[in-house]
Amino acid sequence: MSDVKAVNTLVEKYSQLQQEIGKVIIGQQEAVNYTLLSIFCGGHSLLIGVPGLAKTLLVNTISSALGLHFNRIQFTPDLMPSDILGSEILDETRHFKFIKGPIFSNIILADEINRTPPKTQAALLEAMQEKSVTIAGHHYKLELPFFVLATQNPIEQEGTYPLPEAQLDRFMFSIYLEYPSFEEEVQVVKNTTSITEQTVNPIFSSDEILEIQKLIRKIPVADNVVEYAVGLVGKTRPNSDKATDFINKYIDWGAGPRASQNLILAAKAHAAVHGKYSPDIEDVQAVAIPILSHRIVKNYKAEAEGVTVKDIISSLF
Repeated sequence: MSDVKAVNTLVEKYSQLQQEIGKVIIGQQEAVNYTLLSIFCGGHSLLIGVPGLAKTLLVNTISSALGLHFNRIQFTPDLMPSDILGSEILDETRHFKFIKGPIFSNIILADEINRTPPKTQAALLEAMQEKSVTIAGHHYKLELPFFVLATQNPIEQEGTYPLPEAQLDRFMFSIYLEYPSFEEEVQVVKNTTSITEQTVNPIFSSDEILEIQKLIRKIPVADNVVEYAVGLVGKTRPNSDKATDFINKYIDWGAGPRASQNLILAAKAHAAVHGKYSPDIEDVQAVAIPILSHRIVKNYKAEAEGVTVKDIISSLF
C-alpha cells in the first residue's frame, strides 16, 4: 500500500473509530482526539481532571476500539515498583520464575500517579521511556504498541507526590478534562442509569497501529513548519532573544527541545487524520496547548493575576 493510500485509509478508519468511541463517551471530543493522536505518535499522555469525568471509561473504551489489551493500575502511597513491573518467585521446582506485573499490556491507565512515592513513579516512567523493564538482572521487552495514560486529580494536594517538571516532560500531551455541558450530562445520566449496554467494536489491530506509527514518522514536513515549531518553543523561554515581554513577565521556565520534537510529531499525526499529506502551521497550533502546557512553569505574578497557561501559549501564535 502506498503512503498516500495509507493516509486515506487512516482518515476513513479514524472516522469509524470516533463513532465507536462516541457510543460510550459523550462529549470530551478534544480529550479523545488528543489521546488517539498520542497513541498514533507512540507517545504517552497525562490526563488531568476532577473525579467522575469518565477518565477510566475513556481509556477502556479507546483500548477496546483499537483492539488493544488494557490494564488499570490504581496508585497508592504503599505501592512498590514490583507491584507494577512484576517479581520473581520460587516455584514448586525450586527455580525462580518471573511473574509479569500489570505493566505488561498495550494500554496502561496509571490512575492518580501523584498518589504514589517517587520510587514507584520512577519505575513506571523508566518503563515508559525504555519500553522495557529490568528485574533481577534480566531484561524484559514490553509488548508494542505500549501507551501510558496517567491521571492526576487537581483538587487534593495533601498526601500527594507531584511529578517534578523533568518527569512531566516525558509525557507527550497533558490533556485537561472539562465538565460536560448540560445537554451532555443529561445524555450521560440517561445512558448510565438504564439497562442497555453499548458494545464497542475493534477498528484496528496492534499491528495496524504500529504501521500507523511508522507512517506518521514518514510524513514529510516543510522547513518553514519545523522552524515555526522551534520558534514557538523558543518564545516560551524567558530572557531569550525570542521571548516577548508577556513571557518575561509571567514565566519562570520555558519548554525544552523535547517540546519541539513532539510538536512536529503531533502535527504530522494531526495532519494525517485530517487527510493532509504534510502538516502546516495550523496543525502545529492545533496541538500546541496540550504539548506545551505542562512544560512551562508560571511565576507567582501569573498565579496572582489569574493568567492561565492557555492564555500564555495562545499569546505566542
